[in-house]
Amino acid sequence: MLKYLLLGSALISSQAFAAWQFNQQQSDVSFVSVKQTSVAEVHHFKTIDGTLSAKGELEVNIDLASVETMIPIRNERMQKMLFNVAQHPKAKVNADVSEVLAKLKAGTQKINDVTATLTLHGQIQKISLDLLITKSANGLVVTPVHAFILDSKQFGLDKGIEALREIAGLKTIATSVPVSFNLVFDEQN
Repeated sequence: MLKYLLLGSALISSQAFAAWQFNQQQSDVSFVSVKQTSVAEVHHFKTIDGTLSAKGELEVNIDLASVETMIPIRNERMQKMLFNVAQHPKAKVNADVSEVLAKLKAGTQKINDVTATLTLHGQIQKISLDLLITKSANGLVVTPVHAFILDSKQFGLDKGIEALREIAGLKTIATSVPVSFNLVFDEQN
């Protein structure tokens, strides 16, 4: 009897916590910059990767040198003056989503408030994210319910924003930055 009980619990736990492969082609991390008080532009990162462990530990790594603004000189300035990629090449987000994954079945979605850790520009901060996690028959999509507002001052990025403002001859560049993402994971058998 104990043998069947252990076998049954092993099958249930393996279904709840499958192995996941990050799908870089379908995933995206983007942010909005606002200059001159009302001119908003959407930018993204070309290179991101991630993992979602069998235990429900989510990690996303963003290659800051891959910032894409559609203007090469602005890409270069953001890399050097804002992100300082020579010293801080990556941003990293870690979160535990095991509680949500344990309850998800194919064809369902859950909204969950998750406390994540964001490592950016040498600073580590706790952030709160309302995540919508959707499970299909063979994949998982993680998106925010609302854009996350990054306070650049918390991560020491405000001086870089000021340097960008000066070199571009702008009156203002907002220091609060909306960030959004779409993370896609394929289930591994």
